[in-house]
Amino acid sequence: MGGQESLQLRRLKDFQPLGRLTDDQLVLLASRAERRTHGPGQRVMERGVRDGLDFFLISGKVELESVDGRKTVIEAETEKAVNPIARLQPRMYDVTAVKPCEFLVIEQEVLNQMLRSAPVAQVEMDSGDGGADESEEHHLLMEFYAELRSNQLKLPSVPDVAWKVRRVVDREDSTALDVSKAVSADPAMAAKLVRSCNSPLYRGFSDVRNVREAVVRLGMRTTRQLVTVFAMREVFKTRRASLQKEMEQLWRHSREVAALCWVLADHATRIDPEEALLAGLLHDIGIVPVLVQAEHHVNLFADEKNLQHAMSELRADVGCAVLENWQFPKAFIESARHAEDWSYECRESAPQLVDVVIVAQLHSMIGSSQNAGLPAFDQVPAWRRLGELDLNASRSLQLLSEARERVDEVQKLLSIR
Repeated sequence: MGGQESLQLRRLKDFQPLGRLTDDQLVLLASRAERRTHGPGQRVMERGVRDGLDFFLISGKVELESVDGRKTVIEAETEKAVNPIARLQPRMYDVTAVKPCEFLVIEQEVLNQMLRSAPVAQVEMDSGDGGADESEEHHLLMEFYAELRSNQLKLPSVPDVAWKVRRVVDREDSTALDVSKAVSADPAMAAKLVRSCNSPLYRGFSDVRNVREAVVRLGMRTTRQLVTVFAMREVFKTRRASLQKEMEQLWRHSREVAALCWVLADHATRIDPEEALLAGLLHDIGIVPVLVQAEHHVNLFADEKNLQHAMSELRADVGCAVLENWQFPKAFIESARHAEDWSYECRESAPQLVDVVIVAQLHSMIGSSQNAGLPAFDQVPAWRRLGELDLNASRSLQLLSEARERVDEVQKLLSIR
């Protein structure tokens, strides 16, 4: 019996973050956990559910399917199975057993309480000489991730004016007057919309004088997209000055990618440029809640490497959670998930928003001299997919160079106050 228990404890220590717990804590945790089995084809978790549980895969194989239809397989005792399966709440994936599976199921609140009381001394011994600082950082990082996993993370809300305009435009019987009234409820937004309509991108033979004329010229769909774009500036904010610098940098990068998306969509695809603009602006939206959460972990994120690691690891999952919470279409969620996945290839035959965002991101990083580790254009499926429509190797950077004036115009549009 003792040998079996020791083996069980060693097995539990293979999982993260269970390896931080003492043997006594693991014994207590195992007594409070539940063992669940699932046969092939059985649903383990459903996307959108908030159950407050962590599922550790002890044996078997599962398939995760995201909202955009992409599938990932995780097998027990592999590197992918070290962490809880589909850990973020609400669930980002439908999880189905591929082979007979066994899980250790733990309440997240129970695990978080144990992690908070896990002795720092044990981590220090594992860290070796001079491990005090490392152990403190590790402890804080684990606490940070625990808060994200247990849904203590507060997702940003869609600004009211964007939400109201979207609802009005989505009604079949709405008129330009109805939409203009929704926009005019926010005087600052109304002024931005009129100014944007008189910008070089949308200017007609004469300037528009009021919101209704702007809505008529732009069309209700474009109005909805632009109102959302302008409203997003309010989301990219934090209360701590040191983190606001990161937020401002994120906003600048998002604007650059959004402008490139507009030009690429306009020149090389049949995708609505305003839709591409918004997708580009939102491709890193998952970093916003991470930065807001970092306000509560000042010591941890005084180290730039820790902050960059957290943003890189969490941006996709948290971004999808934000956009799902905002009820954005699947195409926007797909774009946020795969914006930095150079090998991603969409299943649709025609170019999609995600292709435009990936290529825009690639150009943005090249343009800012972040070339290290970037693949060649012809190795990126998204670039090849756009290449079928008027974009080729000799024209890719040339096109954006020639369109620099248009990129600058879009940047000015996004800077309207």
